[in-house]
Amino acid sequence: MKQQTLVSKQPRPVLDNILAFPPNRETLGATAYFIVENQTNILVDCPAWDEINQTFLREHGGVRLLFLTHRGAIAKAREIQEATGCEILIQEQEAYLLPGLKVTVFEREFVVSDRIKAFWTPGHSPGSSCLYHSGSGGVLFSGRHLLPNREAAPVPLWTPKTFHWPRQINSVKSIIDRFSPETLQYICPGANTGFLRGKGSIDRAFEQLANLDLAVCLQSKHEP
Repeated sequence: MKQQTLVSKQPRPVLDNILAFPPNRETLGATAYFIVENQTNILVDCPAWDEINQTFLREHGGVRLLFLTHRGAIAKAREIQEATGCEILIQEQEAYLLPGLKVTVFEREFVVSDRIKAFWTPGHSPGSSCLYHSGSGGVLFSGRHLLPNREAAPVPLWTPKTFHWPRQINSVKSIIDRFSPETLQYICPGANTGFLRGKGSIDRAFEQLANLDLAVCLQSKHEP
């Protein structure tokens, strides 16, 4: 029984070279991801910093970069940097929340590699941002900017803590304008992953985003 529990808590593959960690209670059940990218291993948001995850990361080559999609995903960023020596990348408006840490900031965009780019999508929080990976037909790590609803479709989700709803809707439009069906196949959301019913990611991502009526979203505020 103990062995089964350990296995069930291991990060699980969701796409080629992309794994998802179990939801982290410290970030209100958010899902963090691990990208294995040509020895440039990247954490997207903070997983629970427990023995299982620490061992997993060591056994898979460690972490070079921790990308934080928004302030609510910071959690144990300090402990992760101290343990792994990783760099931390965050949009400039939220870097003040990481005093004393080695942080790289960006304003609108940041090129991590020839396959990976970060860009600012304000609204959920002032510095909310997404990470894009061109592999597997295009994968967007959306944090809480875009989340699956009960039908597993990607939507902007208003909450009482939403910083600026119209800006969030404009950020969704900017994603639709930036990508195409050929360049955005999947979304790996930062929460609500239970609505994916075990699939691990949202497929037909661009098609589903393009079908959103953003005027209706702006007026109605999608609920989970």
